[in-house]
Amino acid sequence: MKRKGKQTKNVNLLPFHIIKAASEGDIGAIHKVLSHYEGYIARLSIQCLYDEYGQPHYCVDETLRKRLETKLITKILNFEIA
Repeated sequence: MKRKGKQTKNVNLLPFHIIKAASEGDIGAIHKVLSHYEGYIARLSIQCLYDEYGQPHYCVDETLRKRLETKLITKILNFEIA
């Protein structure tokens, strides 16, 4: 019997032991989580700026990127594994 719909692949998930270590404050594990989400955070941080001729230019807003990284670290450290 064939499945209908979208199949979920667990290729891009972080291993549980890394998540657990990060929630316990392990610096190396926190860096692995940050590097895993680095592209997503950069994508969320893209801002469109216009030059004096009205041409759009897209760039990463470093302040916003740092704020998102800080928020992620805060959530990692507050994460409780039942």
